[in-house]
Amino acid sequence: MQENIQETTQNAFGFAHLWASGDAISHSVAVILALMSIASWYLILAKAWDWWTMRRAAQAVGKFWAATSVGEGIERLREAGADSPYAQLAEQANCCNHECEAVTGRLASRFDPAEQMERALRQQLSGTQAGMENGLTLLATTGATAPFVGLFGTVWGIYHALVAIGKPFAANSAQIHPMRARAAAEVA
Repeated sequence: MQENIQETTQNAFGFAHLWASGDAISHSVAVILALMSIASWYLILAKAWDWWTMRRAAQAVGKFWAATSVGEGIERLREAGADSPYAQLAEQANCCNHECEAVTGRLASRFDPAEQMERALRQQLSGTQAGMENGLTLLATTGATAPFVGLFGTVWGIYHALVAIGKPFAANSAQIHPMRARAAAEVA
């Protein structure tokens, strides 16, 4: 008997019971919250991984400056990670330096090499920053809207719970207010 009561209580508060007794709106709220949660956890873990790889790559910057040549320095940066933003930045600077030396007779040769280098490095930094910030808008939007979606689901559930509680007691007004029913009968 005791086991049966515990099993019924557990089933009444389980997700399967919630899903079976829910309607389209409660199902939609649950699915939206689940999707928001999955997307948030994915982005949180991905950004934590990015942060960890960035810290690991930053440790190689000292090795870059201790190298005897630019090529050796770039190789030391690549050891920390092939997609290291520091390695990409150094490669971009090295490539721009070679291009500035090689161009003659083209429009690019009329500009100051330092300005060309600065432009190339700014473009690389901008691309790296955009990659690092990718997904943060979704994370911020989810963080800002999830409480309201959850609150709507809570209010919707409370409304349906109150309706379900009130159904057994639904009766005509004569049963609820017998004094009013008697007064109405005496007047008639």
